[in-house]
Amino acid sequence: MSMKKEASGRRSIQVEIEVPGTPEEVWQAIATGPGISSWFVPTRMEERQGGEVMSNFGPGMDCPATITSWEPPKQFVAESALGEPGTPTMASEWIVEARAGGRCLVRVVNSLFSEKDDWDNQLNGLEQGWPTYFRILRIYLENYKGLPCTALQFVGFSTDSEAKAWEKAGEALDLLKLAPGQTWSTPTGFPRMVGKVDSLGKGCHSNTVLLQLNTPAPGTAYIGALACGGMVVVFVSVYLYGDKAKAALERDESARQQWMTEVFPMPSEPGKSE
Repeated sequence: MSMKKEASGRRSIQVEIEVPGTPEEVWQAIATGPGISSWFVPTRMEERQGGEVMSNFGPGMDCPATITSWEPPKQFVAESALGEPGTPTMASEWIVEARAGGRCLVRVVNSLFSEKDDWDNQLNGLEQGWPTYFRILRIYLENYKGLPCTALQFVGFSTDSEAKAWEKAGEALDLLKLAPGQTWSTPTGFPRMVGKVDSLGKGCHSNTVLLQLNTPAPGTAYIGALACGGMVVVFVSVYLYGDKAKAALERDESARQQWMTEVFPMPSEPGKSE
């Protein structure tokens, strides 16, 4: 569904997915900090109207929001500023609708009010980005619901183009020229992960891949390169489930971060000597 523009100035996109679970189970996954962290980004959440939601997309990339509507287990709305004072506020409405057969429809509507087109690319990027995260959500609810989740993300930055940054990351991790269903494992020099290709990114998220893992523990990994704020963010997000997940990730955490730092060192600030 493409972005909707209304005469009032409201611009919105809507993305939805059907997942297994009761409304209460699905609510736990989309409206609590631990639940959201199991398929999206590390998140803290005060579960009430007026509560704060803090989502972390990487070092120095915290995104705060305030809950303006709270109706568990059916609907909540969180609003966040898009930038400096005077810029639009983004409203994210989350809706859970029960379906037959023990399933639910999850829908997110992102909207803002603006007479200009300045923020259209951000809305379009959200529309193309949600499907992969929703896919992780469905995998989680289908296979790992109720299991503890340990999630870690490793982020690097590049001044290259998105395509070049992805080529560099993909070559280093043997991710280029993969096809859905193909078996994949990390090359020598990176902590061992083994699994299969679930899906490849599309559109403005084409430089990404989603993997279903069986080693070092069952779970998923979302890896890619995305343009953001004049730079390119290279990310490795790993979600592992079960009692062995925490030990497996913590054992190799420093090695993964060291790899990211070596391959994508933080660019120097303009005019600043190294």
